[in-house]
Amino acid sequence: ASIQAQGGEAFAVPVDVADREEIEIMVDTVLDIYGRVDILFNNAGFGRLAWLENMSAERDIEMQIAVNLLGVIQVSHAVLPGMLKRRSGHIINMSSVAGWIAPPTYAIYSASKYGVRGFTDALRREVQPFGVHVSGIYPGPAQTEFGQHTGQHPMKNSALRRYFHSMTSEEVAERVIELAKRPRRAVILPWYYKIAIWADWYMPWLVDWITMNFLTKKRNSYK
Repeated sequence: ASIQAQGGEAFAVPVDVADREEIEIMVDTVLDIYGRVDILFNNAGFGRLAWLENMSAERDIEMQIAVNLLGVIQVSHAVLPGMLKRRSGHIINMSSVAGWIAPPTYAIYSASKYGVRGFTDALRREVQPFGVHVSGIYPGPAQTEFGQHTGQHPMKNSALRRYFHSMTSEEVAERVIELAKRPRRAVILPWYYKIAIWADWYMPWLVDWITMNFLTKKRNSYK
């Protein structure tokens, strides 16, 4: 409604990105109406945060990988041929800072987001010489319902949270729009997470000490 109010055109196609047939129907529908896909923003995803042994194999593990990682791959696979044929297009993949740094209880979520980062980098190197841009966006915590349904987890009440600003979804959306207008390889939000990523790369022992002392030691009280 807000898009139409500003003079734009909006068309919604509900789809389960874990279902390949639904993806094909969605892409065919969009192509029938608009004739082409100029920009693909892979934003579907969810997180279930818990200690690994407490997770459900199907609901918590398989579905996170199916939606967060395989969904990104399969939707990209469906639209890519048209972009390559036109030698133009832009695929933007929503990953996470958790795709660079993996905190406790994020084992499966981080696995999916590390996968998105690897897929994004490899695909960019495959198709950019042929006019198709591929970008990754890596936000830190945002003010959404992400992870709320999982109950208590170490990060929720951790003293670490007071040091990190939670962005609004509108702030993230603005950066996505900027990225669509001016393609870049990667955008990390907020900027200071680049320092944390650098520390995890060059001083992993320090990040291990921080996460284990502030987060993992809460394990005994975690339900």
